[in-house]
Amino acid sequence: MPPASTMRRAGAATAAASALVLVCLGGAAPAFAANDVIDPTTTLYSDPDSTTYRAAEGLTGQAREDALALAPFPTASWFTGGSPVEVKQEVKDVVVHAHAEGEVPVLVAYNVPFRDCAQYSAGGATSVAEYTAWIDGFAKGIGGKDAVVVLEPDGLGIIPHYTTIEGTQEWCRPAELDPATAAEDRFTMLRHAVETLSALPNTAVYLDGTHSAWLSVGDISDRLLKAGVQQADGFFLNASNYQYTANLTAYGTWISSCIALVTEAGGAFGDCGSQYWNGGPANGWSGVSMDPYGEWSADAADPALNTSGVDSRYASQLGDIEPSTHFVIDTSRNGQGPWQVATGYEDWCNPLDRGLGLRPSTDTGYDLLDAYLWIKVPGESDGQCLRGTAGAEDPARGMVAPAAGGWFPEMARELIENAVPAL
Repeated sequence: MPPASTMRRAGAATAAASALVLVCLGGAAPAFAANDVIDPTTTLYSDPDSTTYRAAEGLTGQAREDALALAPFPTASWFTGGSPVEVKQEVKDVVVHAHAEGEVPVLVAYNVPFRDCAQYSAGGATSVAEYTAWIDGFAKGIGGKDAVVVLEPDGLGIIPHYTTIEGTQEWCRPAELDPATAAEDRFTMLRHAVETLSALPNTAVYLDGTHSAWLSVGDISDRLLKAGVQQADGFFLNASNYQYTANLTAYGTWISSCIALVTEAGGAFGDCGSQYWNGGPANGWSGVSMDPYGEWSADAADPALNTSGVDSRYASQLGDIEPSTHFVIDTSRNGQGPWQVATGYEDWCNPLDRGLGLRPSTDTGYDLLDAYLWIKVPGESDGQCLRGTAGAEDPARGMVAPAAGGWFPEMARELIENAVPAL
């Protein structure tokens, strides 16, 4: 799936943690999630019937070796449609097998109406009623067993007919939807999903928090609260994207701090320190791009990467109030950070020469950061990227790429060759 709108993307790659994060998260004590599903000892599920293993069955030579090298790592299982009865059974199959192994599966619910707003991963349910019934079936498939649910990638990043806290109307404006109700319908569906899944005894639920080169901290914090993040276990970052782990850790911490500022300290979303203003790195934010690319830290000599202004701002605003909203990060493809190309060139869609990032783990060392997950299945295509051309070839690669979710041998090879740390 393409990870979001073409409006707010840009750079920012893997690293354990900067001095900034150590300050914000209170040191490198073991991370404990705000639930009983994830802790540093949790073993994430590696599905022996994953799409990666299935892809390997149809490959030969180096392509097969690459798929088999990636297949053993715990990656998320995606559920993208079907009837409530069908998704119940599909989810149950994964959860039951994971339970038998004493492992915890990561399940992606990706079926909200107008998902990806008619881009490369278009699709989803056709109505609010159809979606809520689908989610009910999804939840029944989990039952009382352990599971982590990544709820609707792009679900809060791309909202039809939505107006941001800055007063900007989003680019996604499907003619089929009523502009007066479309955005609230999205929040209604997500709140239902959060309530239904969170009611299960052993399920951790995370909402879409976009990533560090997309929405401002205040904007995504507002959306998360409207979607019910206080009833969820937190939010996820960087799904199917390539941003640096250090930047995402800082960004996630700032979101958690912003939520605390608004809900506990009486602040406003506009008061929240951000990667774009109110103390953020001097990154030349112009509305469509961020430059230069690099890993943020509180002691970076380069002002474009220095985050101390945001840290000190939240410290003074929050006083004794501790941020408490947790998050997880998709590190499946961010080992080399984002692709540094011209703005608007679909830098998120099958970028060249990227690498695997940190391996899936629930032992992150930081209190608010519950896990590094491989949400996107590394080796699977983001779509048939056209980069503004008439197609059919991807002009950057000189070939027709597989459809979204299809196995992409060339990209799998690049991810392995450029992995950080090395595979």
